[in-house]
Amino acid sequence: MNLSMPGSVDQQIYFFGCPFDCDEQYDSIQEKCNGMGALQKNPDPLDGVLEILRNKEYQFDFREAGKIEVPSWLLPNPAAEDRSSLTTKNFTAFIDKGGCLEMAQKVRSFVTGEILPSSGIPCLVGIDHSLTGGAYKAVSDYYGKENVSLLVIDTHTDAIPMSAHADAIQYDIDINPSSVYDPKDPYLYDRPDSYNASSFLYHMLQSDDVIPQNLFIMGVSDYPEKKTFRIKDDRIQRYTSAFSSLKRKGCKIVTKKDCQFGFNKLKTIISNISTAYVYISVDMDIGAANAVNGVRFLNWKGLDERMIFQLINEICEVFNRNVKLAGMDIVEINPRKAGEQSHNGKDKTYEIAAEIIKKIGTKQRIKNKQ
Repeated sequence: MNLSMPGSVDQQIYFFGCPFDCDEQYDSIQEKCNGMGALQKNPDPLDGVLEILRNKEYQFDFREAGKIEVPSWLLPNPAAEDRSSLTTKNFTAFIDKGGCLEMAQKVRSFVTGEILPSSGIPCLVGIDHSLTGGAYKAVSDYYGKENVSLLVIDTHTDAIPMSAHADAIQYDIDINPSSVYDPKDPYLYDRPDSYNASSFLYHMLQSDDVIPQNLFIMGVSDYPEKKTFRIKDDRIQRYTSAFSSLKRKGCKIVTKKDCQFGFNKLKTIISNISTAYVYISVDMDIGAANAVNGVRFLNWKGLDERMIFQLINEICEVFNRNVKLAGMDIVEINPRKAGEQSHNGKDKTYEIAAEIIKKIGTKQRIKNKQ
């Protein structure tokens, strides 16, 4: 075990997994049902990433800390006997009753009990993005939340309450004849503002788990256009005000368009990070339907592979200013699709995820040794 003190040069990255997948969408449930009994090479994203990182050509030093147990029906590849549990009603009930928060707390306990006592750097490879809240809470408790910035790379903002999302969806149904939403879908209405993959950052801010000025969300595609902020409908105003509130509180948001027009805004933000540590969370849908297809949500087209690595390189500049890595994660991988062969060739989700981890891990380690 690594018994070095926090922040010392010989800290190692400790990988751990949590293949928790509570997606209540119809297509996701059908995927799970249709795949029952099929042979899957890497049913857990951690295995897919580590298969690459164990390759000697990578020359990347790390340790493996294990996996967090997940109920069978909440796995990405449930057992055949779980079929009756795989319903939208059951997944929705699980989310609405706080199931995602319970799983995040399991992650927090695992990091606190298994990794931080050895002064390791936790690296979660998982599915549901809500798990990030548990890992970040563990390291921020350890180092002090005033000392750890949370850097989230994501095509979705993940800081909007479910009620605001529902308002925007209902507005779209009313005014858009081509709306993709079903007005008869009962699960679009009367949902509580639960902690989940699309709202966990909102709840972390509400619970004072992260200081707003220390939250950075980069690469988002769902930030409303300027004209949306001018719409007078109460539902849209509640939705856009959720985004405006983030900026008023001091959170920093860099959109996909900001990245495509150059990285000047991102460079300025990174240069102003003043905490001693950063936690970096990478949602792999940052490259959805562009660089990768093995992710859970493909509703927004993400960045291409070149721009993803540009974004990562710019973020890693933070290590040139005596800022250290407290932890990181790679999430929202869909192991049922990751690595699949198609007419476009083999999906590169695992390869890109492994390279992101290597870049972040290597650059922070090299800097710490200087």
